[in-house]
Amino acid sequence: MAHGEFIVLVLIVCLWSTTTTGVGAEPQVPCFFSFGDSLVDNGNNNRLSSLAKANYRPYGIDFPGGPTGRFSNGKTSVDVIGELLGFGSYIPPYATTRGQDILRGVNYASAAAGIREETGQQLGGRISFRGQVQNYQRTVSQLINLLGDENTAANYLSKCIYSIGIGSNDYLNNYFMPLIYSSSRQFTPQQYADVLIQAYAQQLRVLYNYGARKMALFGVGPIGCSPNALAQSRDGRTCVARINSANQLFNNGLKSLVDQLNSQLPDAKFIYVNVYGIFQDILSNPASYGFRVTNAGCCGVGRNNGQITCLPLQAPCRNRMEFLFWDAFHPSEAGNNVIGRRAYNAQSASDAYPFDINRLAQM
Repeated sequence: MAHGEFIVLVLIVCLWSTTTTGVGAEPQVPCFFSFGDSLVDNGNNNRLSSLAKANYRPYGIDFPGGPTGRFSNGKTSVDVIGELLGFGSYIPPYATTRGQDILRGVNYASAAAGIREETGQQLGGRISFRGQVQNYQRTVSQLINLLGDENTAANYLSKCIYSIGIGSNDYLNNYFMPLIYSSSRQFTPQQYADVLIQAYAQQLRVLYNYGARKMALFGVGPIGCSPNALAQSRDGRTCVARINSANQLFNNGLKSLVDQLNSQLPDAKFIYVNVYGIFQDILSNPASYGFRVTNAGCCGVGRNNGQITCLPLQAPCRNRMEFLFWDAFHPSEAGNNVIGRRAYNAQSASDAYPFDINRLAQM
């Protein structure tokens, strides 16, 4: 092959690879908003007076630029979804987003936050779901100023994706902490799930009234299978059934809420992401996802590394890709990758209901 032909061939291959990977292409949606807790917090708690922080190594050990406040060695599930939606850079945290940047979306998530106001209070400062929704309302006011009027802003926001994943702390840092919180004495697990769903629905209606139309609601994972819960079990491997059954009651309510809101709110498109089912799938066949360790954190303290989160400057495990969990509670980047990808592109019919984020974006 002549030298000139080789150069032409290389150029064709380069052009083909950029078009197929979507580099430089427009994102599928104009903006992406996230609400939630430490599973997706990307720095909102950094400046709060709180024990729920991850702005130190070894957190972020595999993230470009190091620690950011993400409770992972690398990316969170919403970072993965943002990439799949075609965003060239990560959606910034509300705490530091300014000016035109809000047009691409904002992450409002706060570690230790719950649906109930008191959830997580033993850890100090955090922004509850209601507080996050209020911050979003402030963002909408700024968007109206940037875009010129309410109708333009409403039209813009109607095309955006909203990811909402909250409720884990209402169990972890509330209901199953009877020495600090009275909720388990006030409510049966079913009553508590109902109370949470009711409060959740109220905030979703506020989001709807402020322009949100495409909302992906992430269910709670099997908290009874986290290294923290497993450390309390007899063999360090058996999931805590009473925690998981309470989580499933919440998830059933959330899935029903999707149907209810889709029928009640004009133009609304709600979907439910079955995080619990995705986790169960991984746990039943970890090797097929490349995981070797599913019952212990890559770093942490105590049995299963499940007592608390990673200590500052602690040396984590080396084979991080083989660990489902990064610390006592949070998935590793490898774990978040599976959750994010399956939420975006359902691998099985039960991953997302009635359809996945990819389809939601196209509507």
